[in-house]
Amino acid sequence: MSSRYSFIIALILLINLSCEDTKSEQKKIEKTKIELEKEKKRDSLLNAVKIPKGGKNFSVDLNEIETLEQEKLIPFLTQYAKENPETLVEISTSFGNITVRLYKNTPLHRANFLRLVKMGYFDTSFFHRVAKDFVIQGGNSDLEETHQVRHKVGSYLIPNEFKVQNTHLRGAFSAAKYSEQNVSKASSPFEFFIVQGENGAHHLDNDHTVFGKVISGMDVVDKIAQVEVDQSEWPKKNITMKIKVLR
Repeated sequence: MSSRYSFIIALILLINLSCEDTKSEQKKIEKTKIELEKEKKRDSLLNAVKIPKGGKNFSVDLNEIETLEQEKLIPFLTQYAKENPETLVEISTSFGNITVRLYKNTPLHRANFLRLVKMGYFDTSFFHRVAKDFVIQGGNSDLEETHQVRHKVGSYLIPNEFKVQNTHLRGAFSAAKYSEQNVSKASSPFEFFIVQGENGAHHLDNDHTVFGKVISGMDVVDKIAQVEVDQSEWPKKNITMKIKVLR
């Protein structure tokens, strides 16, 4: 009888170990899926450019835009930041207004954003990417004029300005970037995103530069996050914007 009991106990232990191994493997698979999803979201915060359809719905005078080159970027934006101390901007949409405070501890990003606002660039663009419970991203469009302005402004990248206190909390105002050949994690000058998820998006910390935060209008951000999108997370109905400097 003892040998039979020993066999049964051994069998039970074997089954338990097998179950534990299965659970462990399932946890690894689930963890991998989560990490892959985070990686997918991180990498998709790019300048997703669609082929312009053509048409000119906005008026930006290209002749008044100075084209910047990378080697002149830092001194130019440093001086621009001194001459343009504003930190408060308002984004107007058909869903309502969003007020953003720009951080002074990210002077290059603040200066670049203010410059584009003042030249009217963002008025040619849309909230072109919506990922519910994650971010809404703006600063691009499939209009020809948007790409004409980009070409005139220049193809530079803004050096990252990571700050310990600037994290991707809900409402964080952060810079999109190219992922390919961008080991320095420099930012796109043209696109921004607002973190909409309740728990923030802290896997993006020290990967994208947070250069401001929404201080009013997160209800508008939440409304935009609900719109219907296509497979590339581009809203099926264009969400235009107008941005102005308040003070």
